[in-house]
Amino acid sequence: MERVNQIWRHPMYQECLKKIEELEEKRPFCRHDPAHFLAVARLAHIENLEQRLQIPVEWLYACALLHDIGRHEQYLAGIPHQEASVRLAAPILKDCGFEEEERQAILEAIESHRNAKLRTKPGFAGAIYRADKASRACFACGMQELCDWPVEKKNLTLQR
Repeated sequence: MERVNQIWRHPMYQECLKKIEELEEKRPFCRHDPAHFLAVARLAHIENLEQRLQIPVEWLYACALLHDIGRHEQYLAGIPHQEASVRLAAPILKDCGFEEEERQAILEAIESHRNAKLRTKPGFAGAIYRADKASRACFACGMQELCDWPVEKKNLTLQR
């Protein structure tokens, strides 16, 4: 997991994380913070183990840490955050020693993490999509009534 820790310590990553934190400081809804990133990684890893997908754990954690890292560009410039995240993640992954094949797989999963067509698709990108959606504890959220997520997207019960 050394390369994942390198992502965490990467100056560009930390700069983006700080911008997101500042922009979401007064956000009453779910935040895009380390708790969310780690929840996504852990849920994807559980699926990886249960389904015997054999996805490298470093890929899961790298993707989870980076999948929303462009969120500040969506807030400031209206750029879809998955697109901004791919652009920002590419040099970070390279700096942290991920090979071309690894970078491509991770970047594809980042780019498609909002694509509902992956809801039932097996594999890396599908696992990240499902983990991202499952990571939200809507059933315990005090802002549930004001949230703009449609009811069918909200996690209103505990699930494995």
